[in-house]
Amino acid sequence: MTDQLADDRAPARPPRRPPRRKRIGVRGLVLALIGLLVVGWFGWHFLVSAVVARVQYSDQINELRTQWELGEPPPLVERPPAGQAYAILTVPKWGEGYAVPIIAGTEPGNLARGVGAYASSVRPGQLGNLALAGYRTSHGAPFGKLLELDKGDQVVIETRAAVFTYVIDVPARDVTVGADDAWILDPVPGTADEPTRPTLTLTTSQDLVWSNDRSVAFGHLGSTRNK
Repeated sequence: MTDQLADDRAPARPPRRPPRRKRIGVRGLVLALIGLLVVGWFGWHFLVSAVVARVQYSDQINELRTQWELGEPPPLVERPPAGQAYAILTVPKWGEGYAVPIIAGTEPGNLARGVGAYASSVRPGQLGNLALAGYRTSHGAPFGKLLELDKGDQVVIETRAAVFTYVIDVPARDVTVGADDAWILDPVPGTADEPTRPTLTLTTSQDLVWSNDRSVAFGHLGSTRNK
């Protein structure tokens, strides 16, 4: 009887083992670090750089207006020194809060502080091609809405002496060039002709991520108001 009872009993369960903790290997740490770096880069590229740029925009515009109000004469040179802010760009279609300084030169450090004027550019209002470049996504994205401009839209450039209103002839969404296509900077873009009127060229990256393509808008001077 004792043996029979013993045979009918259920077998004893083995003791439970404590759950194992998953270990993060070297590969996991590397992937986590890469993820943090990517998030940090995007945070700086799209958020922090925008805040810094807008503060710089405001500071430079205030400094320019102070100089103009004091009546400081402009330097007697064909073009301002590289890195110098010398004009203010506004676009009525983009709202009253949009105002960006125009900086001489298109080096990355200059573009981070505003819109850059190519070295070959004429001064605002002068006969020839005033060619400007601006970031589309980072550093305040001064040309973030460039592809939204239509034919007939206005681009206003203010200097110490006058306010120049340019009118878009060819929207940026209709023109794509490569980064090395320098013809857009010619006095009369794409030709060897001598300029007969003041014109405007605006360039920015075509894509929201880096690529070799550039979107370009062309316009002409519509009116000038002397101060």
